[in-house]
Amino acid sequence: LGSHLTPSSNSEAQQLVDAELTCIVLQLLSLLDAPANVQLRREVRSNQHLELALLFFMQQFRKVYVGDQATAVSKIYAVLQERLNLSDHLAVLAVLMNKIIANLKRRSDCLDITEKTLTLLADLAGGYSSGKLLLKLESVHLVLANHTSAEFPFLDVAANSRLRTTFYCTLCKLLFSDDQAGPFKAFMKPFTELMTQLREQSSPEQFSSPQVCVALVGALRDLRGIVAACSSRRTYTLFFEWIYPAFTPVFQRAAMTYYAMPEVTTPLLKLYAELVYNKAQRLTFDSSSPNGILLFRDASAIVVAYGSRILDHQLPAGADPYAQRLKGICLCMVLLTRALSGNYVNFGVFALYGDRALSDCLEVIIKLCLSLPTEQILSYTKVCKAYFTLMELLMRNHTATLVELDTPVLQHICSSLQAGLKSHEVAISSQCAAALEHLAAFHFAAATDDRDSSVKAALAAHLSREPELFSSQLAVLLNMIVFEDCANQWSLSRPLLALILSNPSYFASWKASIVQQQAASPERQQKLTAAFERLMADVQNSLEAKNRDRFTQNLTVFRHDAKSLF
Repeated sequence: LGSHLTPSSNSEAQQLVDAELTCIVLQLLSLLDAPANVQLRREVRSNQHLELALLFFMQQFRKVYVGDQATAVSKIYAVLQERLNLSDHLAVLAVLMNKIIANLKRRSDCLDITEKTLTLLADLAGGYSSGKLLLKLESVHLVLANHTSAEFPFLDVAANSRLRTTFYCTLCKLLFSDDQAGPFKAFMKPFTELMTQLREQSSPEQFSSPQVCVALVGALRDLRGIVAACSSRRTYTLFFEWIYPAFTPVFQRAAMTYYAMPEVTTPLLKLYAELVYNKAQRLTFDSSSPNGILLFRDASAIVVAYGSRILDHQLPAGADPYAQRLKGICLCMVLLTRALSGNYVNFGVFALYGDRALSDCLEVIIKLCLSLPTEQILSYTKVCKAYFTLMELLMRNHTATLVELDTPVLQHICSSLQAGLKSHEVAISSQCAAALEHLAAFHFAAATDDRDSSVKAALAAHLSREPELFSSQLAVLLNMIVFEDCANQWSLSRPLLALILSNPSYFASWKASIVQQQAASPERQQKLTAAFERLMADVQNSLEAKNRDRFTQNLTVFRHDAKSLF
């Protein structure tokens, strides 16, 4: 089956062979799922292998005969009608769905089987035609009405905790196919009851008990699956109005109580990272709605509650630094990056009305970043990606905030960006170049502005304390472009013009030193001097788009000339 692309690509004889095999497999399903047989053979290793083989078969059958490209006129359905009285996609889907439900109910302690079963269900729900067909099945509506651990014991198995998110994401994709709000309210009823119970745990002892911890972690994973399935403004608004403001105080309390327990903070931060994520423009509120600001304030409270406490928390001896600390900081950076880039909040409102939600959040996140040595950031791929993505965003949209930081803090950030420039990952190197471009352009704009401002004074103070703040960046970029093979030359060239225009004296001295190094060969000196002149030919003292493009073209020629000389 897996070798076929579509039913129409198979010969009639091949389809008949597929039909015979499918009949045998579907007959076997009813035998294996008899309650007595499940109880007797559940722990037998060979039985688990057989179940995995059956799931693999059903996955291949789905791709060819149940998917969006499949047609009900293929010969296989004629044989299934004759042998098993299964006439079309819907009848076969009912059999597959019954098998999925049986696995989730009766084989909850078999992690591999549960995972493959949920993958099959997600693929069926994700297909346009198969998803529509699933909603015609009574068994699917029963699952949507009864989806708790009482019906599906696998939800209570600790090893399956990650799969809860997948399960609820799949169910909600089916649920949200209905445009009515009623089914959503009924679906959320168990969560409403659970969150109400958690909210009513008044004493710290009660809220920090093991029972509350387990229930909270399960709810966080489930809710993340639900919000991940919200792919439109309508569905997201349904979820947001359910969770805010009724239950968000529970999450803030959890961040303060369980900050040192990654098994709680990881799903909590992942839930909020998903909640603030404006994918498919789902976070589009009415012009008179404050929901965007309220969402950011709530997310900011979570980051501040967790970040301010984890900063002072000492890791126990022998603890894994990534699991216990770095992963949480990484998730905070992802959360803030998504919130700042979502385009659903006017951040000028916070300063205008004296609201510290943005400033407190940025203050905590910068402290978290400073607590990580650059070597440690570069050692972990996820942390590295999250850190430099956030820095590029802050340099682009909140440059003034960074410039007003203390000089050692700004110097640390710039040093980490310089280290990132040398990364072998082109995406990381390009992000660092973009971040430096925003900072250099901001510096150039402030330096050429005749008006006095606090930002201009802050930049002057930085340069008086750290004269090489910008020239060191220029040196690194020039050496990389001239002497190294760069896969992202265009990206590296973007901050170069702003740095050269802001540091003309340093550029002149660097140019003179490079020319002087060729003193042994006057002819090479002459060619190199001419190459430098062509580099700045027709380049004006501005950062307009035309001027930038002209410099980039000159730089390409200069790099070629320099390579031939060296």
